Amino acid sequence: MGYHPPSYQYYVLTDGVADVHGQRWEECANRDWACNWLVDPTTGRTTCSSTEFIRGRPDADDTVALDKLADAAHWLRRLIYQLDHLGLPLDSYQDKEGALAFDFFSSIALGRPVTIGHANGVITIDLAETLDDRRERLRVRLGEPYRTMLGHLRHEVGHYYESILVEKPGGPLLDECRELFGDERISYADEIKRHYKFGAPENWRDSYISEYATMHPWEDFAESWAHYLHITDTMETAAASGMMLSTARINDYDGPPISPRFDYGPDHFDAMLEDWFWIKTFFNRINRSMGKRDLYPFEINRAVAKKLAFVHKVVTSASVKRPVEQPA
Repeated sequence: MGYHPPSYQYYVLTDGVADVHGQRWEECANRDWACNWLVDPTTGRTTCSSTEFIRGRPDADDTVALDKLADAAHWLRRLIYQLDHLGLPLDSYQDKEGALAFDFFSSIALGRPVTIGHANGVITIDLAETLDDRRERLRVRLGEPYRTMLGHLRHEVGHYYESILVEKPGGPLLDECRELFGDERISYADEIKRHYKFGAPENWRDSYISEYATMHPWEDFAESWAHYLHITDTMETAAASGMMLSTARINDYDGPPISPRFDYGPDHFDAMLEDWFWIKTFFNRINRSMGKRDLYPFEINRAVAKKLAFVHKVVTSASVKRPVEQPA
């Protein structure tokens, strides 16, 4: 099966080729990375619209690191799909200077640290984070309730979108962003030193979604952005599955059934947050039934909700939904 991005549909492959409305679509040249996305050969490209964002990768003879690149590319496809579904601008570094690019390197293979971060459109990811035991040790050592490769990608892409959608000089959202998150012009280096020396304030939960968000206004925005993507993707998956929850059965609450939506418009943030409360409560209980940590171990208070509402405003203001090709 091959995934056809324009229609969000899967098609049967015959000798690596799918017939989509009478047009030939071919499997991605990175099929050995377990990429199942299709490519329109008339574009002259052999790789799909997700792998075209990958700029840096391990050496061709580093088979171990390349195997981990396949794991990371899986989560990158998930990210690119969601950004496309939200209607956000998705320009590749190959087509536009300063646009989105991903460098995937392994600190283990290189024998030196690979700093996860974002700079001028380029997101750098350490492939060692695909190793469950290593990532879990880091999560415990840093006291984080959640640490995943997809989480890294969602956080770092938040920096990218803040830079292109919010921080434009004279832009309509910049003042509001600074009012909510703080002035991003304060020294990032100084704030890093402060954070790792003194940690988060004791009352950080009153205003932030995570301890890491307290480090600098940029990190507060990126954490809020990542959580917005966590929430909307989970809700879309629930909606696609036809989920409907009885609030009376969950919390003995006399309210209407909860049916998560595929999309929440500019004026529907409150409805989204209300639906999310019930959805995350349900999934947290499911995880506990399996002896696992909560799926979503975070609390969204009023201050955090205001920040998420701002992210919703940024996303819906920038959103341009493309026409979806309907299957024949």
